[in-house]
Amino acid sequence: MSQIITFGEVLMRISPRGYRKFIQSNTVEFFFGGTELNVGISIANFGGNVKHITCLSSDFIGNTALAYLNKFDLDTTAIVRSNRPLGVYFLEVGAVMRPSSISYNRSHSAFSEIKPSMVNWEKSLENGSWFHWTGITPALTQGSFDTLKEGLKLAKKKGMQVSADPTYRSGLWKYGVDAKEALTELLHCSTIFIGGINEMNEVLDANFGYSNDEFIEASKQLIEKFPSIEKVFDKIRTSINSSWHKIHARMWNGKEFKETPDFDITHIVDRIGTGDAFAAGLIYGLQHYDDTKSMEFASAACALKHTYVGDVNYTTVDEVLRIVDGNVTGRFNR
Repeated sequence: MSQIITFGEVLMRISPRGYRKFIQSNTVEFFFGGTELNVGISIANFGGNVKHITCLSSDFIGNTALAYLNKFDLDTTAIVRSNRPLGVYFLEVGAVMRPSSISYNRSHSAFSEIKPSMVNWEKSLENGSWFHWTGITPALTQGSFDTLKEGLKLAKKKGMQVSADPTYRSGLWKYGVDAKEALTELLHCSTIFIGGINEMNEVLDANFGYSNDEFIEASKQLIEKFPSIEKVFDKIRTSINSSWHKIHARMWNGKEFKETPDFDITHIVDRIGTGDAFAAGLIYGLQHYDDTKSMEFASAACALKHTYVGDVNYTTVDEVLRIVDGNVTGRFNR
């Protein structure tokens, strides 16, 4: 059975319960996540066959993280272990006009020491049909960039579909590599682009605005610069406040522009991982539906993730399709 490959860091998230700040609370709760892992687990919940590749700490925290991945039937056979600790981030969840706040502690994590020699890409990709990467991983360390690059080059050689979510965050690129050059190299191995105007402006060295017309023109230039990219998808988020967002999606598939209606998310439970839920929905959708329905499926999956506490989207295909079909009342299923 063909596999979807995800590669990236597994993090532990630590938060006070509810909407408290740390100074208000003496108890916390934890979750496991990480942008590529979130995508992989979501696809597994849709019934996909997923292999996640990472480096975990060799202590009981790493063992707990591994057990969490195995709970979703992910293939964890390519995971390596390290004596360094698992990466951690701390989250205070905002509400209404108060924004959420995040602090990362990942500089010397287990994943930070990963190197190409630690991953047998030939064996890891032997059943692979799709490889998903994000801009978080190459931004962390030279080793994570080099390891990802080696995997992507082999995936391209094998003719795999490669989805790219560049997720440019300037604060992460601190080890001496130019972000634009690095992302450019990786995008030449990619076939599906999942990202917005900011990411396209970064790799194109451009200054496009956010209108649909400029999105189309930016997408055309992106495909011209990276001929392996076939389709461009973008998730649009409108924030009314921390608790109320609207999302919709748009695409340029090289031939036509399409856009979905807004989903109105009036009571956000947890925003973390919602972009990953969109990417997972899109990857699943493109393997089962046409471009338009894939985009609708991705948007609905993203909207549903806002209703789950934690980093991971636990929703199923049937639940997503009910939202696609307009069943957004939230009435009891009996």
